[in-house]
Amino acid sequence: MRHILSLNEAWRFHKEDQEEFEILNLPHTWNAVDGMDGGGDYWRGTGIYEKTLTRAELPRGERIYLEFRGANSSADVYVNGVRCAHHDGGYSAFRCEITHLLADEMTIRVEVNNAPNRTVYPQVADFTFYGGLYRQAFLIGLPQSHFDLTTNGTPGIHVTPTVEGKNGRARVKVYTTDRKPGQRIRYVLYSNGKEIASHVTDAETVDFLVKNVHLWDGKRDPHCYHVEADLLDGGEKLDNVGTHFGFRTFSVDPERGFLLNGREYPLRGVARHQDRIGFGNALLPEHHNEDIELIRELGATTIRLAHYQHDQYFYTLCDEAGLVIWAEIPYISQHMPEGRENTVSQMTELITQCYNHPSICFWGLSNEITMNSAEDPDLIVNHRILNNLVKKLDPIRLTTVAALSMCPMDATYLTIPDVVSYNHYFGWYGGDTDMNGPWLDKFHAKNPNIPIGVSEYGCEALNWHTSNPVQGDYTEEYQAHYHEELIRQLYTRPYIWATHCWNMFDFGADARAEGGENGQNHKGLVTIDRKYKKDAFYAYKAWLSDEPFVHICGKRYTDRVEDLTKVSVYSNQPEVELFANGESLGKLAAEDHFFYFSVPNVGETTLVAVAGDCRDESFLRKVDTFNEDYRMKEAGTILNWFDITEPEGRFSLNDKVGDIMGTLQGKLLMLSMVKKLLPKGKKGEKPTAAGFEINGDMMQMVAGFTLLRLLNMAGGMLDLKLTKEDLLELNRKLNRIKKPRK
Repeated sequence: MRHILSLNEAWRFHKEDQEEFEILNLPHTWNAVDGMDGGGDYWRGTGIYEKTLTRAELPRGERIYLEFRGANSSADVYVNGVRCAHHDGGYSAFRCEITHLLADEMTIRVEVNNAPNRTVYPQVADFTFYGGLYRQAFLIGLPQSHFDLTTNGTPGIHVTPTVEGKNGRARVKVYTTDRKPGQRIRYVLYSNGKEIASHVTDAETVDFLVKNVHLWDGKRDPHCYHVEADLLDGGEKLDNVGTHFGFRTFSVDPERGFLLNGREYPLRGVARHQDRIGFGNALLPEHHNEDIELIRELGATTIRLAHYQHDQYFYTLCDEAGLVIWAEIPYISQHMPEGRENTVSQMTELITQCYNHPSICFWGLSNEITMNSAEDPDLIVNHRILNNLVKKLDPIRLTTVAALSMCPMDATYLTIPDVVSYNHYFGWYGGDTDMNGPWLDKFHAKNPNIPIGVSEYGCEALNWHTSNPVQGDYTEEYQAHYHEELIRQLYTRPYIWATHCWNMFDFGADARAEGGENGQNHKGLVTIDRKYKKDAFYAYKAWLSDEPFVHICGKRYTDRVEDLTKVSVYSNQPEVELFANGESLGKLAAEDHFFYFSVPNVGETTLVAVAGDCRDESFLRKVDTFNEDYRMKEAGTILNWFDITEPEGRFSLNDKVGDIMGTLQGKLLMLSMVKKLLPKGKKGEKPTAAGFEINGDMMQMVAGFTLLRLLNMAGGMLDLKLTKEDLLELNRKLNRIKKPRK
């Protein structure tokens, strides 16, 4: 029989440039701290893990295998100095046999490397590429004949379930190693823990017909069946593999969106990264459990598990919760001609290892890969290869891509997958929030047969606050406003096959320097430590969750200067009543679940919101001057927005680029500035900035930025050396230009 030994404890670890080692347990990453402290300087290189075992400590078995469930991003495995495995791809499991290397004492050495290269994805992306053995490791002992372990990290058993009217058919295929004549396989099918069918046969593929099949039906009823396979030699059981799976049908209609088991089932949810403060990506089961519970509380029906293969444990949690999953490989941001083989191997491992999970309905081919060009011939070929590979390995599930916002609507690469989604940030990275719905309507009208979704949208929020939120201020209030607007536009268009808010949780992105706290992307609905649910979290809960609740926004925004202040309340109940110091301010009804109250701000006020049997409480305090603790102050910023002179009726750096360009004087000033800042291209070439082609879609986005925010962002992207004096001089020129009368 199969015997499994945990290898998680007591590894000796040191970096390649160090001699002294430390003793640690797996999972482990060496970037848990420097991978999210800012500066883009987290250590990338080779980390060395060593562990010595005696023969007596090995699991019983004629064949011994090593298993690593995650080593980022390339790994070489040695036993007593002999290399027995090399693996490229930091997010999938791999195994190697070490039977031929057994000795009375054995030193296992794993060299893990996350240094930059041109062959292994990802290399360019807005998240930290944590290095290390960040998932569990095991030794597996087996008899000579056993179920396969080494082909692409296979579980040794694959189940293909199909629905035929009221019945289901499960095709079970197993993979064996060194199987001898006469050895048979026993298959047993279970439902709710009870055996419902079995076969004993020589065949490595069998079909189970299940009458009146119980469907896996999303959150409504995530029922799973279970199948076991035993390798038999006479009356002896040599090895065993098993898996759960689910019967379901799904499709995407360009008009009706996602259909699960023949019924419309709107996919409205979030994206998730696999890291958190203090741990990096070396997560424990309790971390995964907490994440799934928070997503379930939100009421999501779907998760985009970005931008790589996640832990098998988390996919299982999604199966049990009934969440529809988009799983993908880290083919992201920058197409590397030398990386084609790696995209193929990572996609093969993703599908092979995750095939049995009923929650997975979509395989993602790439994310924002057209950043440099949407018509790169090699990129197009790579996508056709991947799409054909997916259809060969898994003809049932659908393929998709997450397209960069500036990708043209008629790009060839959008015709390759079954469905497409776009990453749009209108209202944050340029443009305005009200541009999102119309853009999708335009795409839908132009491409009526291509199902369209939104794979990313969001904006950043930290513990900054204001009563007058504006794009780019990083306040919790603007994030709440942004998501209110996006929910109204996205959730009321049934043709949108899926929406994935970016992101469920703040996550590590060491190169980021935004919002006053470097090293993180703060677009999460929940903070990176999972301790605080931002107000926007409750906006989604109001639309998606059936659990009755009421939430008063702005609990961290206590001190306010205005005499009459706006207080937003979110609830999935039809009516909310708000009390101030026990006095009712009235009842409001809101079909969009967002209730807005005007509250007199005098002295100290205790607010209580009541919706049905639900209550929530908050507190306000009247102050004479604005509390500067609420105002964002970015370290290293050349000029803050509140330091800029804004004469009434005149332009300033705080005005939007589109408004400035709408006047003749403003346009001339902007054109002269752009001419100085942008690098000169070759004659006939289209202008570019930081690798992006400057086309109509990009200009539409840029028009929504304030000029100050655009210049701050461009400073990092184009390495512009703007000084405070440069910006103040430009602001003085803008102050001379009159705004048009409204």
